[in-house]
Amino acid sequence: MTSTHDAQDFSEDHSELRAQLATLTTEAFRPELADIDRLPTLDIAQIMNGEDRSVPGAVTTQLPAIAAAIDATAKRMARGGRLVYAGAGTAGRLGVLDASECPPTFNTAPDQVVGLIAGGPSAMVTSVEGAEDSTELAAKDLDDLGLTADDTVVGISASGRTPYAVGAVEHARALGALTIGLSCNADSALAAAAEHGIEVVVGPELLTGSTRLKAGTAQKLVLNMISTITMIRLGKTYGNLMVDVRASNEKLRARSRRIVALATGAPDDEIESALTAADGEVKTAILMLLATLDAPTAAARLQQTGGHLREALQG
Repeated sequence: MTSTHDAQDFSEDHSELRAQLATLTTEAFRPELADIDRLPTLDIAQIMNGEDRSVPGAVTTQLPAIAAAIDATAKRMARGGRLVYAGAGTAGRLGVLDASECPPTFNTAPDQVVGLIAGGPSAMVTSVEGAEDSTELAAKDLDDLGLTADDTVVGISASGRTPYAVGAVEHARALGALTIGLSCNADSALAAAAEHGIEVVVGPELLTGSTRLKAGTAQKLVLNMISTITMIRLGKTYGNLMVDVRASNEKLRARSRRIVALATGAPDDEIESALTAADGEVKTAILMLLATLDAPTAAARLQQTGGHLREALQG
């Protein structure tokens, strides 16, 4: 049975949190949508589509901050650092998703881009009670990774106040790591705690407080930029070709052959021969064909340029 004292504490704690939430744009109530459940399905879909169209414009306002954060991240990763996302709920899931796409797309090592979600892997599908409220849990998760000053930590939180995300950024910064705070409210605690603050203000949601909607879309767009452009800067692409693709299935093997063909214009038999000699490494095969090199020489030249194909071709 709950005591009167406990009930009073519960009420006071939540009153403070409710007051905080009331100041957040992402939590604002929209009275003009109060009868949305009475509308025809097509009308609701049109409203949602209109809401979504506003997100890229909100991201546009943050492009200088995003670019600065990417350049700083690429410098750290070029020294061997890792990119670590940390968030709770939807924000955490988006970070895990972006991290999980990097190995097959850019041939990164499994621990080179990491997604941390409050509560651990099980929180991807099941809510873990109280995990997002723990700054200590964030610090422990980063310590378990053996975080270094060459690493980059991106705290992700729509509200910009989630203790797990803020705690991750604060702990990482204390260890000398690069820190980025991605939120969807202005003047957030997360941006203030980070070296690079990115605040994509998308406004109130279609469903009050459901930040898996516009805020989630905005976060996904920014994470796409952070990972993709960082990988471009690290030489993981040649032009707009994914030359570090990992051919782990038939579709990707076919894509590897197509990428070599687009980059070189070589006939199929030469492409097959080069890929076989290069043990399936697309960049090596392209350099072999364009610079008329054997596989060991091409591989050595790529190693000398840190994997940058364009530099290897110029050399």
